[in-house]
Amino acid sequence: MAAGKQQLPVALLFILGGVWSFPLVQDTKPAAKLCGYESCHITKPNMLNVHLVPHTHDDVGWLKTVDQYYYGDRNDIQHAGVQYILDSVVDQLLKNPDRRFIYVETAFFYRWWKQQSSSMQQTVKRLVNEGRLEFVNGGWCMSDEATTHYSAVIDQMTLGLRFLNDTFGACGRPRVAWHIDPFGHAREHASMFAQMGYDGFFFGRLDYQDRDHRMIEKEQELLWRASDSLTPPMADLFTGILPNGYNPPEGFCWDQLCHDPPIRDDPDLEDYNVDDVVNRFLVIANSQAMVYKTNHIIMTMGSDFQYENANLWYKNLDKLIHYVNAQQANGSKVNVLYSTPSCYLQELHRANLTWSLKRDDFFPYADDAHDFWTGYFTSRPALKRYERISNSNLQTCNQLEVLAGPVSRQGPFGVGDSDTMKEAMAVAQHHDAVSGTEKQHVANDYARRLANGWQHCQLLISNSFAALSGSFLKRNYCDNLNISVCLPTEILNKFLVIVYNPLARPVTWPVRLPVNGTAYAVSDVKGKPVDCQVVPVSKATQEVRRNRGFAINELVFQVQAPPLGYTTYSVSLIQDGPPPASTQRRTPTGIQNKFLRVTFDPDTGLLSSLSNLETKQSIKLTQNFYWYNASDGNNTESNQPSGAYIFRPNSSTPFIISKTAKTETIQTSVVQEVRQWFAPWVSQVVRLYADSKALELEWTVGPLPIDDNLGKEVITRLDTSIKTDRFFYTDSNGREVLQRKKDFRPTWNLKQSEPIAGNYYPINSRAFIKDDVDQLTVVTDRSQGGGSIQNGSLEIMLHRRLLYDDVRGVGEPLNETSDIFPEGLIVRGRLLLSLEHPAAAADLHRPMAEQEVLQPLLAFVDGDLSPNIRHEFSGLQAALPPAVHLLTLTQWDKDSVLLRLEHQFQSRESKLNSQPVTVNLQKLFSTLVVLGVSELNLSANQWKDKMTRFDWTPQKEEKPLLKTFQDPSEWEVTLRPMEIRTFLLKVQNVQLK
Repeated sequence: MAAGKQQLPVALLFILGGVWSFPLVQDTKPAAKLCGYESCHITKPNMLNVHLVPHTHDDVGWLKTVDQYYYGDRNDIQHAGVQYILDSVVDQLLKNPDRRFIYVETAFFYRWWKQQSSSMQQTVKRLVNEGRLEFVNGGWCMSDEATTHYSAVIDQMTLGLRFLNDTFGACGRPRVAWHIDPFGHAREHASMFAQMGYDGFFFGRLDYQDRDHRMIEKEQELLWRASDSLTPPMADLFTGILPNGYNPPEGFCWDQLCHDPPIRDDPDLEDYNVDDVVNRFLVIANSQAMVYKTNHIIMTMGSDFQYENANLWYKNLDKLIHYVNAQQANGSKVNVLYSTPSCYLQELHRANLTWSLKRDDFFPYADDAHDFWTGYFTSRPALKRYERISNSNLQTCNQLEVLAGPVSRQGPFGVGDSDTMKEAMAVAQHHDAVSGTEKQHVANDYARRLANGWQHCQLLISNSFAALSGSFLKRNYCDNLNISVCLPTEILNKFLVIVYNPLARPVTWPVRLPVNGTAYAVSDVKGKPVDCQVVPVSKATQEVRRNRGFAINELVFQVQAPPLGYTTYSVSLIQDGPPPASTQRRTPTGIQNKFLRVTFDPDTGLLSSLSNLETKQSIKLTQNFYWYNASDGNNTESNQPSGAYIFRPNSSTPFIISKTAKTETIQTSVVQEVRQWFAPWVSQVVRLYADSKALELEWTVGPLPIDDNLGKEVITRLDTSIKTDRFFYTDSNGREVLQRKKDFRPTWNLKQSEPIAGNYYPINSRAFIKDDVDQLTVVTDRSQGGGSIQNGSLEIMLHRRLLYDDVRGVGEPLNETSDIFPEGLIVRGRLLLSLEHPAAAADLHRPMAEQEVLQPLLAFVDGDLSPNIRHEFSGLQAALPPAVHLLTLTQWDKDSVLLRLEHQFQSRESKLNSQPVTVNLQKLFSTLVVLGVSELNLSANQWKDKMTRFDWTPQKEEKPLLKTFQDPSEWEVTLRPMEIRTFLLKVQNVQLK
């Protein structure tokens, strides 16, 4: 994309003590121009100041696709055209310098900007420089907070903020985060926003009981301490809860989509209504002031896709301000002004008050007693998995673009790029995208965008492999290996498997390739034989892949890949070799490797125990599949049905799908499998690889039967002997872990009305239950919802198929089908289970979750190992320490790259790994010479040492647990627990020897 190719003015680089410093933006605005806090209108200290914030909320896809929303197409679905909104707003801002407007979604603004003339662009720059048009949030989209992974959120924020930075300089930098529509709020998002330099955060939705409590206590504005590990105030974020969601007060909506009467101010007309409007407004303003702490209140004047005809809004707002303020001559103490969230925030900061402190998050969200928005944690599970895979593919694409240099973008296989995939992934983070709360045709469009981005990345990756290896043979990529489909491996008798590892540490990874032979020889890059086995493709796999593949067997072996690099394995068919491993139709007493033992109940075929052979731990463990009968809205308590957003089972007791499982067993030196069938639409493989410390449960669910006219929400439940006492634990966006307790909220006395849905939380990468002795951790391969409804139990929702819309706007039931699955979607996924002592569990589950997010990429080449080819490569001089994760490595411009290093352990989480770690940047890469370095904030739009934020005072002042530190040298950087550090490196590619 054009924004990604814009360059920093690197010609202005200068040396400071041997370290290069990069001007992040070239400040060309005259000093007389004001923006940000300096552009705020003056308020009146002895009055109630009402900050009117004109805004539009423009979903990056929801009922219509991104394109349809931008152009105003398909208005039969929803009247919305973003390009017209921006046209109209700019025109109206020019007519009155007092007017203000905020804009949020850079994905739309970027499109509009590209289509403007240079004179219009200069006009808009003037509006931005004067603070009349202000950007808030500024990411490519307004991301979901429950189902997104932190790495993808950081990427999409960086993409949007970089465009604003490149285009408008410092005046384009948002001062506040603005998440007015997401359905619950994650603590990790607040932590990230704080580290991105935001002074505050505003949102519109929170649990109705929580809001009632905060209104009484005047705690709708608070200080969110969003990390247990980072030293305050590093992850502290002032947070404000808006009074009307993000809508105007009732009776004061003046958009073409609204029905409220305009202000009629001609006293000669019979329908003159100024007095009525003013009186109603004063009542609302004074009432709102009663539940906030200062003499400043905020009102959002706008809503979904409003301001297409901005004249309607501004003409009435001008009058409202004029006539309400005119009452001050009669003794009124209300002062109304055009404002922005940052101007409102500035006044709250000036008040110099103390604010209540919050440490947990805002999940789950309910807007009424039986309306818990916990269904979308799992909705569209196939799309959620595709988004997660796409994130892994994008990181690989970004890394190889850096490691291989310019030839990656224009090489022997054509022109490749990472920008298309960056934009597609950024759009997918939207709160109606990966969340699964969009119409079906919009979900299809998100998937199409991801697929298109991956096609562009494949060319770049092939070019990179060619440059790094010296081989120009065609690389093939197989995106359906999870259902045993890969044409090259099915038809070739001899081929190479290139395994690229995007992690900065070596990994061992199981490879399963569809084949039609019965015996194969596999060797590594040094010609050493690798133990491999051929097993038959399961019936469940044959059913789910339909006619997309024809392999009868799978070749299974384990690979070892170097950090941030690739290795190559050779595979050859053995003619007249031994037969594949056979299946035994009996339930085994157990399967085990050197780390784990799993036992099964011989009568039911179900799991019965899990043991860690190293630590000599053992727990009772049974696992089965159940379904909740989704409410159709026809009951005495409430007419709320289950839908894309809402999870509302008809009963607290789920239906068991089968009390027994038919089983088939395969035992080989590489892998042991127990294949279980519970119903024609539910099956599972319990799998244990030879060198794995985790038990794999590969589940296949669907099509969910609805011929009984019952919507179904399918879960798997793990019941154990662990004594949990109502507690369990989930991650927040893949990073820090939060403690959960059944029927409990830390900040108010909960009246629980939905015993199942009200105890569900987002699980982005892992969840666990524990007692003093044992911890069972479950790592997921996508975002899902789950809870611990019974002591010692952990349940995870896998798939949903519903027959009714839940009346939250999407207008259709969550009833997914496709051309391949017209009878209903089949979804396959996997869970990884580990059993450890609680004190040591993080040492296993954190890297295990990281590896599940950033999986090795496989490429296939026809032929055999050649002595003239570089078949193995690592982009690092040495693997990073276990506590350090290379989060980002991406090309920034011609001569510089963006690097993020992350400490992936929480403080006190691990005796071994919760310690500071120091990394030398000059000794990091094998193909890059680091010439200069400057440190940035998390979103890479401010220099770290120039970033300043408002200081806020919590009601309970606490001393920091950790002292600040200085890096020991210019090139060595130290990371403390949960710290992410972002660097812009000036680099030079060096030729491999």
